[in-house]
Amino acid sequence: MTFLNKSLSPIVLLISICALPVSAADIKAGEQKAPMCFGCHGQNGNSSNAQWPSLAGQQETYLVNQLKAFKSGDRKNTMMQSMAANLSDDDINNLAAYFSSQKMASAGGDPTLAQSGKEKAGMCFGCHGTSAEGKGQFPRLAGQHPDYLVAQLKSFKEGSRISGPMQAVTASLAEEDYSALAAYFGSLKN
Repeated sequence: MTFLNKSLSPIVLLISICALPVSAADIKAGEQKAPMCFGCHGQNGNSSNAQWPSLAGQQETYLVNQLKAFKSGDRKNTMMQSMAANLSDDDINNLAAYFSSQKMASAGGDPTLAQSGKEKAGMCFGCHGTSAEGKGQFPRLAGQHPDYLVAQLKSFKEGSRISGPMQAVTASLAEEDYSALAAYFGSLKN
Protein backbone atom coordinates (compact mmCIF):
# COMPACT_ATOMS: atom_id res chain seq x y z
CA MET A 1 0.00 0.00 0.00
CA THR A 2 1.40 3.39 -0.90
CA PHE A 3 1.79 6.25 1.58
CA LEU A 4 -1.17 8.07 0.01
CA ASN A 5 -3.44 5.03 0.36
CA LYS A 6 -2.33 4.45 3.96
CA SER A 7 -3.02 8.05 4.95
CA LEU A 8 -6.34 8.26 3.10
CA SER A 9 -7.77 5.05 4.57
CA PRO A 10 -8.59 6.56 8.01
CA ILE A 11 -10.06 9.64 6.33
CA VAL A 12 -12.26 7.56 4.04
CA LEU A 13 -13.38 5.46 7.02
CA LEU A 14 -14.23 8.59 9.04
CA ILE A 15 -16.18 10.12 6.15
CA SER A 16 -18.14 6.91 5.58
CA ILE A 17 -18.99 6.64 9.30
CA CYS A 18 -20.11 10.27 9.41
CA ALA A 19 -22.24 9.74 6.32
CA LEU A 20 -24.28 6.98 7.97
CA PRO A 21 -27.84 8.08 8.65
CA VAL A 22 -28.49 9.15 12.21
CA SER A 23 -31.87 8.14 13.55
CA ALA A 24 -33.54 11.25 14.91
CA ALA A 25 -36.05 11.04 17.69
CA ASP A 26 -39.62 10.70 16.47
CA ILE A 27 -42.00 13.03 18.34
CA LYS A 28 -45.06 11.26 16.88
CA ALA A 29 -43.81 7.87 18.08
CA GLY A 30 -43.17 9.44 21.49
CA GLU A 31 -46.71 10.83 21.50
CA GLN A 32 -48.09 7.34 20.84
CA LYS A 33 -46.15 5.89 23.80
CA ALA A 34 -46.65 8.89 26.16
CA PRO A 35 -50.11 7.96 27.55
CA MET A 36 -48.43 5.37 29.79
CA CYS A 37 -46.81 8.36 31.57
CA PHE A 38 -49.94 10.51 31.89
CA GLY A 39 -51.31 8.75 34.98
CA CYS A 40 -48.54 10.24 37.12
CA HIS A 41 -47.03 13.01 35.02
CA GLY A 42 -50.30 14.46 33.72
CA GLN A 43 -51.84 15.02 30.32
CA ASN A 44 -49.06 15.99 27.89
CA GLY A 45 -46.63 15.90 30.81
CA ASN A 46 -48.15 18.63 33.00
CA SER A 47 -48.43 16.96 36.40
CA SER A 48 -51.25 18.06 38.67
CA ASN A 49 -49.71 16.21 41.63
CA ALA A 50 -46.64 17.59 43.39
CA GLN A 51 -45.47 14.04 44.07
CA TRP A 52 -44.50 13.68 40.39
CA PRO A 53 -42.61 16.15 38.21
CA SER A 54 -43.99 17.78 35.12
CA LEU A 55 -42.20 16.50 32.03
CA ALA A 56 -43.61 19.05 29.58
CA GLY A 57 -40.97 21.46 28.34
CA GLN A 58 -38.21 19.55 30.14
CA GLN A 59 -34.78 19.32 28.51
CA GLU A 60 -34.65 16.41 26.07
CA THR A 61 -31.13 15.36 27.07
CA TYR A 62 -32.09 15.43 30.74
CA LEU A 63 -35.14 13.21 30.11
CA VAL A 64 -33.06 10.70 28.11
CA ASN A 65 -30.41 10.58 30.84
CA GLN A 66 -32.97 10.10 33.63
CA LEU A 67 -34.90 7.36 31.81
CA LYS A 68 -31.65 5.53 31.11
CA ALA A 69 -30.62 5.94 34.76
CA PHE A 70 -33.94 4.47 35.91
CA LYS A 71 -33.63 1.63 33.40
CA SER A 72 -30.08 0.77 34.52
CA GLY A 73 -30.95 1.12 38.21
CA ASP A 74 -28.50 3.99 38.70
CA ARG A 75 -31.44 6.13 39.80
CA LYS A 76 -33.72 4.46 42.31
CA ASN A 77 -37.50 4.58 42.13
CA THR A 78 -39.42 1.31 41.97
CA MET A 79 -42.21 2.64 39.76
CA MET A 80 -39.92 4.41 37.31
CA GLN A 81 -37.50 1.51 37.18
CA SER A 82 -40.35 -0.82 36.19
CA MET A 83 -41.72 1.70 33.66
CA ALA A 84 -38.30 2.20 32.04
CA ALA A 85 -37.27 -1.47 32.10
CA ASN A 86 -38.97 -2.35 28.83
CA LEU A 87 -38.23 0.85 26.95
CA SER A 88 -35.87 0.61 24.00
CA ASP A 89 -33.35 3.36 23.32
CA ASP A 90 -35.64 4.57 20.53
CA ASP A 91 -38.61 4.64 22.93
CA ILE A 92 -36.58 6.68 25.41
CA ASN A 93 -35.43 9.12 22.74
CA ASN A 94 -38.93 9.44 21.29
CA LEU A 95 -40.59 10.01 24.68
CA ALA A 96 -37.96 12.63 25.56
CA ALA A 97 -38.51 14.40 22.23
CA TYR A 98 -42.28 14.39 22.73
CA PHE A 99 -42.27 15.69 26.30
CA SER A 100 -39.62 18.32 25.61
CA SER A 101 -41.79 19.65 22.78
CA GLN A 102 -44.81 20.19 25.06
CA LYS A 103 -45.61 23.50 26.73
CA MET A 104 -45.16 23.47 30.49
CA ALA A 105 -47.82 25.02 32.68
CA SER A 106 -46.51 26.88 35.73
CA ALA A 107 -47.24 25.18 39.05
CA GLY A 108 -47.10 28.49 40.93
CA GLY A 109 -45.65 29.20 44.33
CA ASP A 110 -46.21 31.30 47.43
CA PRO A 111 -45.42 34.91 46.35
CA THR A 112 -43.70 35.87 49.62
CA LEU A 113 -41.49 32.79 49.58
CA ALA A 114 -40.88 33.26 45.85
CA GLN A 115 -39.49 36.75 46.47
CA SER A 116 -37.09 35.36 49.06
CA GLY A 117 -36.13 32.54 46.68
CA LYS A 118 -35.48 34.98 43.85
CA GLU A 119 -32.75 36.57 45.96
CA LYS A 120 -31.04 33.18 46.40
CA ALA A 121 -31.61 31.71 42.92
CA GLY A 122 -28.53 33.16 41.23
CA MET A 123 -26.42 30.17 42.28
CA CYS A 124 -28.71 27.92 40.22
CA PHE A 125 -28.61 29.79 36.93
CA GLY A 126 -25.15 28.63 35.84
CA CYS A 127 -26.38 25.08 35.31
CA HIS A 128 -30.15 25.48 35.01
CA GLY A 129 -30.19 28.55 32.73
CA THR A 130 -30.83 32.23 33.40
CA SER A 131 -34.59 31.64 33.38
CA ALA A 132 -34.32 28.20 35.00
CA GLU A 133 -35.34 26.74 31.63
CA GLY A 134 -32.69 24.03 31.93
CA LYS A 135 -29.68 23.42 29.73
CA GLY A 136 -28.96 20.06 28.12
CA GLN A 137 -28.33 17.58 30.92
CA PHE A 138 -29.52 20.05 33.57
CA PRO A 139 -33.28 20.03 34.19
CA ARG A 140 -35.78 22.77 33.79
CA LEU A 141 -36.84 24.10 37.20
CA ALA A 142 -39.16 26.84 35.94
CA GLY A 143 -42.81 25.97 36.52
CA GLN A 144 -42.09 22.75 38.43
CA HIS A 145 -44.13 21.95 41.56
CA PRO A 146 -42.50 23.60 44.59
CA ASP A 147 -43.14 20.56 46.81
CA TYR A 148 -41.50 18.31 44.22
CA LEU A 149 -38.46 20.61 44.07
CA VAL A 150 -38.17 20.67 47.88
CA ALA A 151 -38.27 16.85 47.93
CA GLN A 152 -35.49 16.68 45.33
CA LEU A 153 -33.30 19.14 47.22
CA LYS A 154 -33.73 17.06 50.38
CA SER A 155 -32.88 13.88 48.43
CA PHE A 156 -29.66 15.46 47.20
CA LYS A 157 -28.74 16.67 50.69
CA GLU A 158 -29.36 13.28 52.35
CA GLY A 159 -27.59 11.45 49.51
CA SER A 160 -30.47 9.32 48.21
CA ARG A 161 -30.07 11.18 44.94
CA ILE A 162 -26.49 11.68 43.76
CA SER A 163 -24.95 14.58 41.86
CA GLY A 164 -21.71 16.12 43.07
CA PRO A 165 -22.68 19.71 42.26
CA MET A 166 -26.11 19.32 43.88
CA GLN A 167 -24.63 17.76 47.01
CA ALA A 168 -22.37 20.82 47.31
CA VAL A 169 -25.24 23.27 46.71
CA THR A 170 -27.63 21.61 49.16
CA ALA A 171 -24.94 21.39 51.83
CA SER A 172 -24.70 25.18 51.76
CA LEU A 173 -28.47 25.74 52.07
CA ALA A 174 -30.65 25.93 55.15
CA GLU A 175 -33.88 23.94 55.00
CA GLU A 176 -35.99 27.14 54.76
CA ASP A 177 -34.00 28.04 51.62
CA TYR A 178 -35.44 24.95 49.92
CA SER A 179 -39.00 26.23 50.19
CA ALA A 180 -38.04 29.74 49.09
CA LEU A 181 -36.11 28.55 46.04
CA ALA A 182 -38.83 26.04 45.14
CA ALA A 183 -41.56 28.70 45.38
CA TYR A 184 -39.55 31.01 43.13
CA PHE A 185 -38.86 28.36 40.48
CA GLY A 186 -42.42 27.06 40.62
CA SER A 187 -43.76 30.57 39.99
CA LEU A 188 -41.75 31.09 36.81
CA LYS A 189 -43.57 30.97 33.48
CA ASN A 190 -41.49 30.57 30.36
